[in-house]
Amino acid sequence: QLQLVESGGGLVQPGGSLRLSCAASGFTLDYYAIGWFRQAPGKEREGVSCISSSGGRINYADSVKGRFTISRDNAKNTVYLQMNSLKPEDTAVYYCAAVPLCTVVASNYDYWGQGTQVTVSS
Repeated sequence: QLQLVESGGGLVQPGGSLRLSCAASGFTLDYYAIGWFRQAPGKEREGVSCISSSGGRINYADSVKGRFTISRDNAKNTVYLQMNSLKPEDTAVYYCAAVPLCTVVASNYDYWGQGTQVTVSS
């Protein structure tokens, strides 16, 4: 069964940090770019970051630049999203998804995880 599983979400105070993980099972991530998206209640799904299959190309949404860092460990078949200086507006369900080449178009992604909740609140 081809699957992506996110983990690492939780409740954190403003200014805090979390590291999300996206682990693949049933297939290798070596040939896929991985994107992180988020969706807050009542809002559309938003692209947060994407990393190419080799890790050589990375992009970020303006809202997270300088605070979030995406990385990948192909040996562990896992992609990470380090989130620092978290703000209440970062509160959302975070999803990872796999696609051959990075794109902001969510419908182009082949596989999606189930999502992990991130809540930033004091």
